[in-house]
This record gives sequence, structure tokens and C-alpha cells, in this order.
Amino acid sequence: MNERKGPVTLKIILIGDSGVGKSSFMNRYVNHRFTNMYRATVGTDFLSKTVNIDGDTVTLQIWDTAGTERFQSLGTPLYRGAHCCMLVFDVTSKASFSALDLWRKEFLVQGEPQDPSDFPFIVLGNKTDLSDREVSGRSALQWCEEIGAEYFEGSAKEDLEVEKPFQRAAQRGLQQYKKHTLENTGHFQITCKQPTETRNTCEC
Repeated sequence: MNERKGPVTLKIILIGDSGVGKSSFMNRYVNHRFTNMYRATVGTDFLSKTVNIDGDTVTLQIWDTAGTERFQSLGTPLYRGAHCCMLVFDVTSKASFSALDLWRKEFLVQGEPQDPSDFPFIVLGNKTDLSDREVSGRSALQWCEEIGAEYFEGSAKEDLEVEKPFQRAAQRGLQQYKKHTLENTGHFQITCKQPTETRNTCEC
């Protein structure tokens, strides 16, 4: 299969309420930078990073989406084609955690993944460096078990546990890529034969 010679490109989507630190986490992971200056994402933003996952060279396209309602309509085209979705919340905000269920449902409706029951979600709790925590790791883990997601938490500001969630998102995304690429290739080869036969019949 020639297409596997080059690096695989995986699309990873970050969604969640505005202000939870999606951009900060993405920037810390890709550029190893953090700023205290808060700037709301207008529409969408994305960064790329090439990593090695279990022997495969993978280019991650990490998409950071605006968490404000004004830009939620952009989700429809953006969510499609994603290989993994990261649901981000702020551990000091119970409201941002409660909103994840809605974000997840919206992603499944608008993103139209091929196999919604098997689509990989990574839940990420940010701002663990702050003391006024409202969401316990236990509560978050319990919800993740209910929906079949994996849970990570850390701090973009203090550079705590930033690599692990993205590494796992890349692994799960690569599994999705391999599974559905093989399925689609098989499909394509089966349907390709029919037009050839039809054309031969017409020419007789």
C-alpha cells in the first residue's frame, strides 16, 4: 500500500467551554510555551506536530475550537474527518465539566463518525495547579467509564502531564485511521469492479 509510505496525518479536535485552556494546552504541547494573557479563540486554530507512535510516523493536526456559542456552527465542517476528540474542562469549574456531555453529543451528531459507539474520546481536566478545585478526579473518571472515554488531567501553566493525553489521543486516533482506512479500501476495490463490467457490456 503506497499511501502508508509517508507520514499518516491524524486530525485531533479539542472542544469544550471557552476559557478552560484548550489553546494553552495545545500550545504547551506543540510549542512548549504558555502565556497568562487570555485571548479567546475566534473560530478555530490549529497546530501540527510530527510524532512517532508505535513505529509509525504520525503528523498530528490539532484543532482548537472556539468554546463560545457564537462560533459553534463552525463545528459542523470542522468535526468531520476527526480521528480522535479531546473534551477539555477546567477542574475549578463544575459548569465546564457538566457541559462536556453536551459537547460530546454535538460532536457525534455533527461529526458523523463512521462508528459512533467506537469513536475515541479523551477527557482532559486542566488547571490542576489551582487550589479551588470543584471537580474531583474520581467524579471525572466515573463519567469517563460511563461513556467509554479515557481520563487525563494536568496543568498547561505548570507543564504537568501535558504529553500523555496527546500521546494517547494519537494512539487511539491511529487505531481509528488504520481500522477505517482498511475498511474503506476494501469497499473501494469491491465497488470498482462493477463500472468496468458495465462499460464492456455497453460497448458490445
